[in-house]
Amino acid sequence: MRTLAIGDIHGCLRALDALLEVVSPQPDDVLVTLGDYVDRGPDVKGALDRLLALSRRCRHVPLIGNHDLLMLAARNNPEKYLDWFQVGGKETLHSYGADLHWDLFVNAVPLEHWRFLEESCLRYHETSTHFFVHANVYPDMPLDEQPEYMLCWEKLDPANSRPHDSGKIMICGHTAQKAGRPLALEHAICIDTWAFGGGWLTCLDVEKSAYWQANQKGETRIGLLGFRDR
Repeated sequence: MRTLAIGDIHGCLRALDALLEVVSPQPDDVLVTLGDYVDRGPDVKGALDRLLALSRRCRHVPLIGNHDLLMLAARNNPEKYLDWFQVGGKETLHSYGADLHWDLFVNAVPLEHWRFLEESCLRYHETSTHFFVHANVYPDMPLDEQPEYMLCWEKLDPANSRPHDSGKIMICGHTAQKAGRPLALEHAICIDTWAFGGGWLTCLDVEKSAYWQANQKGETRIGLLGFRDR
């Protein structure tokens, strides 16, 4: 059994498909996706369809990201629709073939996609050695007490990041590593490697500290984490 984690997908279906092909999740693998499935990339609809199918290949544990929350807020509040549209919602709408009107957007998204984002996605996932969040945590606060802002919105600053009181290693996304390689600290690993911006989509094998990457051209590569001092 492997514990795997995939960083911010952002509608990059071609990269996701190429990544899943080389990783080949098995039925006894646990695959944690770290959120931000929607916005900015070209095929949000296709990416969510693929994620819904993952539960038939392995144990899929989806987390929720800030962009997923923005999409849910836009569905529930037309006043927040324009804000979401300006930070990536436009690309999401296009993937569903939706008109720019709020009421048409709500109905264009399949009900199973809404259920996935609202009901299936968790705020965090924890194992005996690691915990997984979209963005970040307060180091001195239990995971079940962390506020949504910290879990889903707060950037990871390597210079000021401190180990969590649990002693477990944090696996996160959200803070884009535009050089295309994961950020590996002794107590935290960030695997958002800027898939939508011309970078790579990363899948980390948590126990082996090895990773696979794919981009929107369908290219793939592999690597090992290089830990560095804070």
